[in-house]
Amino acid sequence: MNGLTEIIDSLEIKFSKLSQKLESLEKTNQELRNELSKSSGIITQQSEEINTLKNQYETLKMANSLLGSDENKRETKLKINSLIREIDYCIAQLSD
Repeated sequence: MNGLTEIIDSLEIKFSKLSQKLESLEKTNQELRNELSKSSGIITQQSEEINTLKNQYETLKMANSLLGSDENKRETKLKINSLIREIDYCIAQLSD
């Protein structure tokens, strides 16, 4: 009987350690999930900021081209011609 008691005690100790390890792993898992969620939020925020900055860049680029900077003269002329064509089309639609 003495050997059986030692085996049961050994199993109880192992079960206790296993239970503690499980709790520790669950806690670590939850911390990692929280960190992942926070990182995902940061990535989303940064993506939105990048899109905003891209839009601002395009707006500034267009403003510079409309101001007639030397490096964007061709682009400016093309944009103006495009706008004129759109206006002509609108006028034609209104006169019909």
